[in-house]
Amino acid sequence: MQSFKLNETDILSNQDWTFPTNIAYGPGRLKEIGRICNNLNIKNPLIVTDKGSPKLPFIINLQNYLASSNIKSDLFFDISPNPREDEVSNGVSKFKDGNHDAIIAIGGGSAMDGGKLICLTANNDVPLRDFEFELTPPIISKDNPFPKIITIPTTAGTGAETEISAMVTYLKEGMKFCMWHPDVRPSLALLDPELTIGLPANLTAWTGADALIHGIEGYCVPGFNPMCDGAALEGLSLISKSLVTAVEDPSNIVARGGMHVGSCLAGISFLKGLGLVHAIAHMVGAEYNTHHGLTNAIILPVVLKYNLPGMEEKVKRMSEAMQFKDHSVDAFISNIENILDRIKIPKSLSEIGVPEDCVDRIAEKSMKDQAYGQNPRKATLEEIKEITLASIKKARK
Repeated sequence: MQSFKLNETDILSNQDWTFPTNIAYGPGRLKEIGRICNNLNIKNPLIVTDKGSPKLPFIINLQNYLASSNIKSDLFFDISPNPREDEVSNGVSKFKDGNHDAIIAIGGGSAMDGGKLICLTANNDVPLRDFEFELTPPIISKDNPFPKIITIPTTAGTGAETEISAMVTYLKEGMKFCMWHPDVRPSLALLDPELTIGLPANLTAWTGADALIHGIEGYCVPGFNPMCDGAALEGLSLISKSLVTAVEDPSNIVARGGMHVGSCLAGISFLKGLGLVHAIAHMVGAEYNTHHGLTNAIILPVVLKYNLPGMEEKVKRMSEAMQFKDHSVDAFISNIENILDRIKIPKSLSEIGVPEDCVDRIAEKSMKDQAYGQNPRKATLEEIKEITLASIKKARK
């Protein structure tokens, strides 16, 4: 049996770790939302979702459950697939005008991010840009704290339900920025896999691939965080057992449950960081408003071929977690590509409307993304241009 020595530098150095919020998991648990709000002393929440969701059953059911517990609510759904700064401002106005005391963010990643972004400035006059990840977080008075937020994901992909950061698109720059504050932590993440059963096969695939990528990138980011690494490996294990089934047999509640928990764990894992897949996809999404999970999934194989050589031990552990038989780097990449084929991910960004003439611009912007600096291998501008061009022309065979 092969033995691995502990990294003495990691073990003997000081570490500071944070871990996410309370999580309530189980089929049908949306019905508990009234009791949950009462326990949190929430009387008048603003429900935040995306533009495609206001008439979907989960929104109607949520409002009915709240009303049956004598809890007032209103709905804000002016959130794009890639939330914009003007939409966040409109949401803050809606929050203030309705005298709301909390936010319930329900939907996919855009709803989660939109809800958290509104929270950042709903109770203060601090400009949203002051919450950029690279800056020192603004000091917020305890006398006027951020609103409470409950997150309810209806896709199994983004993992945004437990994290304290959110992405926002600034139209003037054509870029995405990561916003956060350590105190904007969800009071509860409610994971009800029944909410994902009606998700179309393509969205199940795109969001599920996003979760897969979170686990891979989160685990491969350098740094000693055994809690995040453990979450990544268990997330990858659940996703590998559940993703294809959830796409091909959408009413399978076991697969939906596996994906919901796997996605959540993968989301926890990237508290440690992300990498080039996200750095590039963020900027493609900001310019072309492409679906984030789909964009990530197309780019993934190109970045794996760039990153993984030399990371054999981590590849082996990921491969074992995903129940692959051959644990080599080449076999791991091939197995990931087979999963992408099975769930019908396009093989190039050109197929979703991304032109070749954007390569220089996207590459330069990607180097300004937070995830660029977290990638396990330092990439030059020319290398990012090559990765971006390959993703546009042909990302996998």
